Amino acid sequence: MGLAPQATLSLPGVNSRVSEQKMKISLGPIHYHWSKETIEQFYQSAATWPVDIVYLGETVCAKRRALSRADWLNIAARLTDAGKEVVLSTLALPEANSDLLQLEKICANTNYLVEANDMSAVHLLTGRIPFVAGPHINCYNNNTLSFLAELGAVRWVPPVELSATTIGTLQTMRPAAMETEVFAYGYLPLSFSARCFTARADNIGKDACEQRCMRDPEGRPLFTQEHERYEWHPAPIRRSM
Repeated sequence: MGLAPQATLSLPGVNSRVSEQKMKISLGPIHYHWSKETIEQFYQSAATWPVDIVYLGETVCAKRRALSRADWLNIAARLTDAGKEVVLSTLALPEANSDLLQLEKICANTNYLVEANDMSAVHLLTGRIPFVAGPHINCYNNNTLSFLAELGAVRWVPPVELSATTIGTLQTMRPAAMETEVFAYGYLPLSFSARCFTARADNIGKDACEQRCMRDPEGRPLFTQEHERYEWHPAPIRRSM
């Protein structure tokens, strides 16, 4: 199943969710570095799209601060008014104390679900509010899935590298109240590294990156060692079963 963009911007990652009642489609967090104006226009359009759930927030790099936490919450409020379920996403690779401080503020909110993409977020959310175990949590077996449910996870997003067979097997053993959401359309976020890929590709230090990833609003092309362009086929929609 796919969802065609209804704006000039390509979807950063769409997820679709299946429950006992009906399938729901969710819009994943933006993985690119866009300007504040572009992000706000994107979500203004998304408010009119046939998506049920919208994930908001920075998941890739803490240096991307085009929007403040207050800006994200304002967007969340507008999307909620438009009838969307909003989930606040978190960094997949927090590195500094400042990252943890921002993470604590997100996890302290009581209005929205939080998508935990690192175990530090899981720790902060345990016993406080239900949360979503994001695709960057290493959950590959039923024991881990059950453990996350005990900590408060009400939805999980399998890592994108899991096969359909493995996901299907876990579906037969998942906790009864746990929703499953899988990528189905968009570019797959294959990996995260403390060594910025864009900075390394340009042969500069991470601290001197000048946020040049903003120059690639749809990501940077990848080439094989044979100098052939690696073609990603759109595939981030998350499907819950």
